[in-house]
Amino acid sequence: MTTLYTAQVVVDEDEDDPRQAAYEAALVEVLLRVSGSALSTDAEMIELLFPNPSSYVVQFRPGPEDTLWVSFDGEAVEQALRQAGQSVWGADRPLTLVWLAVDWGQGNREIIGADDPERRRDAARSIDRNRLLRQRVLDVAERRGLPVVFPLLDTDDLQNISFSDICGGFDEQMLEASRRYDVSSILAGCIRPLSSQRNRWSYYFGIEERTYNGEPEQVVSHVADVLAAEFSVSGSAPLEVIELDVAGIDTVTAYGAVQKLLSDLTVIETFVVTEVRGDLVRYRVEARGGSERLRRALQFNGLIEQNGFDNDTMSIDSLNPSLDFFYSAE
Repeated sequence: MTTLYTAQVVVDEDEDDPRQAAYEAALVEVLLRVSGSALSTDAEMIELLFPNPSSYVVQFRPGPEDTLWVSFDGEAVEQALRQAGQSVWGADRPLTLVWLAVDWGQGNREIIGADDPERRRDAARSIDRNRLLRQRVLDVAERRGLPVVFPLLDTDDLQNISFSDICGGFDEQMLEASRRYDVSSILAGCIRPLSSQRNRWSYYFGIEERTYNGEPEQVVSHVADVLAAEFSVSGSAPLEVIELDVAGIDTVTAYGAVQKLLSDLTVIETFVVTEVRGDLVRYRVEARGGSERLRRALQFNGLIEQNGFDNDTMSIDSLNPSLDFFYSAE
């Protein structure tokens, strides 16, 4: 996610200082993304941590319909949160695939895709309401900083999954159809807007499965809370020194890519290269939250965990925890 520290909010001209009030509202939106719902609803704590929100603003500009676009200094905001022992969820956020099946009644059943197909003019109403429902999901996902994608619904998808698979609870079929998207977080919803039946949702993350009922806004927020709890790191979490071995670094480009990946991970405080042998680079990493937290972050950012490299390639003589990963440019 590249927009964690920007927000667009309405400017209330009735406030004593409309711009300052807009800064405060924008900061709340940012804190909802990077520290979760608990802090974003605690006005007293926010005032204590950020008594002058304008000092964190790096850019602002007027937006449409009396709004203000505000960009904050992300590093400074994170530092303030960590120093206070608050949790921070960085940019390492798994992509969530959304399968949304909708029964509009009278036999009109559809799966909402990434784009609307070409329809006849008399089907325009169906396109519009599907678009609105999709936008509801996208809006709350953006507000929570949750990257989501809808399926293409191309020939491959339509051959492998149907409305009945999603609403009928045929999870294996739906999960198999999701493989091509290379995601680890999947949200499937069955919605009947004109019925008294409750909306039913299933969420899959790794090997875990959760079920929800409710409107899209509620469920997407629940998913964001689950992932925030998984990936956010408390400022009070202890630092642990870890030996990290990454194989497959056989070009300058690969080395630069791994360096950037490690630099971007919130869980990593510092890292240095301690040894290079062939295509294997050993790093000494200071990770907040320990080796398991680091392992999950690396896995969800494209590195492949190894069971261990050949002992002849590199010997492990450190008492620090050690993680073995492989980098591939593909």
